Formats: sequence, C-alpha cells, structure tokens
Amino acid sequence: MTHVINHGMALYWGTSRWTSMEIMEAYSVARQFNQIPPICEQAEYHMFQREKVEVQLPELFHKIGIGAMAWSPLACGILSGKYNNGIPSHSRASLKGHHWMKDKVMSEEGHRQQVKLKELQAVAERLGCTLPQLAIAWCLRNEGVNSVLLGASRTDQLMENIRAIKVLPKLSQSIVSEVDNLLGNKPDSKKNSTS
Repeated sequence: MTHVINHGMALYWGTSRWTSMEIMEAYSVARQFNQIPPICEQAEYHMFQREKVEVQLPELFHKIGIGAMAWSPLACGILSGKYNNGIPSHSRASLKGHHWMKDKVMSEEGHRQQVKLKELQAVAERLGCTLPQLAIAWCLRNEGVNSVLLGASRTDQLMENIRAIKVLPKLSQSIVSEVDNLLGNKPDSKKNSTS
C-alpha cells in the first residue's frame, strides 16, 4: 500500500472487517518498516449493530488515530422503514440470493426491531426528520466515525440521506440517551464493566 500511495494511485489505505488485533498488527508492522499504516476500518455500524465501533475500535481511535467508515448505516434498509409492512417486491430482501435478509426481517428479532422502529419514528418526527436521516445522523454522532457509506437506488433517496447532516446538531445528549433507551442494546465497554 505504501507503493500504491507513493505512486499517486491512492491517498490513504484502510481495512475492512479486520479485528482490532489485525489492525494493530498492520499498524505496528508498517511503523516498524517505515511504511504507511492504515488510517480507517470499514465496519458495519447502525442502531442494531454497535459492538465493534463502540467497544473495539475506540481504543485504536484514541491510541493510533484509526477512524471508522460505517457501512450499512440503515441496516440493509431495515432502518429506512421499508419493511414495516412486510417485504416489498423490489426490496433487497425480495431478491434471489438474499434469503438471509428476508429471514432476518421475518425473524422474531426482526419483529422486535420493527416495534423499536415505530418508537424511533416518533423521535424522528419530533426532530423534524425522516427515520433514515435519524439513523444516519446517529451513526455520524460517534466521534470515531469519520464517514458513512450510503447506498441509494434513486436520486431522491440519496438527497434525503445526505440531509442527515442537518439532523446531527439536533442530537443532544438527551436525544441520544432516549434513543439508547429505546434500542436497549448499548454495549458495555470493557473499561465500564470493570469499574
């Protein structure tokens, strides 16, 4: 990667789905041999998937500056609300080869998530935004998240998602605490659980 960066083919490099130990090892080896280390980890992060970004990566963020690029901030569309009334015919969960998504939506956990989405929808309405905007802003409010990777099938979806940046200043500590209480899945960091 140092060769690629030094020859102008990339500005930086990062990892995707690596463990904290693998990232630290790559960083250490790069430093040992005067090479360019990774600067970010691409990790799944959304309201229903929090452990890696909130527990495992913060130590790397604070020690060596590794940031996170959150992928799937809308949980493959679950946090968009599109599955509130079942599986739409043109959704990802309806596609051949995406049975895992359909199973996830239709599972008992999927139904519990749908109940939480109704409560989160009420929070979004109070903030004057859409549920997807709330979900994306919620990801961005984390100090270790440098960016979110968005996918959209229509221009208006993309524009709606980009407007999540306007929701970010509305996420006060009390709103974040309310969302955490609704979700009921805030992971305990190792430091918090031992103190």
